[in-house]
Amino acid sequence: MNAYTVGGAAIKARFGVVGKRRTVLTEPGKHLLLRAIVILPGTALVFVPALILWWSAGTVYAGALASAGGPAFWLALVLAAVGLTLMARTMALFARVGRGTPAPWAPPERLVVAGVYRHLRNPMISGVIAVLASETLMFQSLPLAAWAALFAAANMVYIPLIEEPGLARRFSDDYRLYKNNVPRWLPRLMPWKALDER
Repeated sequence: MNAYTVGGAAIKARFGVVGKRRTVLTEPGKHLLLRAIVILPGTALVFVPALILWWSAGTVYAGALASAGGPAFWLALVLAAVGLTLMARTMALFARVGRGTPAPWAPPERLVVAGVYRHLRNPMISGVIAVLASETLMFQSLPLAAWAALFAAANMVYIPLIEEPGLARRFSDDYRLYKNNVPRWLPRLMPWKALDER
């Protein structure tokens, strides 16, 4: 193990050559990352909420924009900033360290145990949930709140039942050690360090 990755082999043709602190993405790697961003968070954060707002417009379920400067407005901005930061850092770590994307069709080739992943096992989903909560507050929408709750509940079932067993099969003992030391949803205050880094 090293400070940035555990297990797996890199695919240079897809994600480029690793420098001291960064990976230069190849064109296919950029395409895969862009596709993952548009399809996954794009669907959950833009397409579905837009459909919900369109469907609920003119009904008793229609929301109203939070008043600028009010508490809901500011809390929405803070949640959006936190969520977007988590998502951006996760995407960068997946590409740079894991040489992959958050998408199942191009998953990271390496287990990422760097940056925010030293505090929390699921920062991407946490970021998406924070942005969904932000949208709910900004649009004062009960249907958006229901979508955020459904998304969170689905991931709270999917991750431990499907994703984590798959990661354990792919990365074996390295993932089990990581899983035993880094929480799924609530972040550690101090970053976890693998045994060979202490």
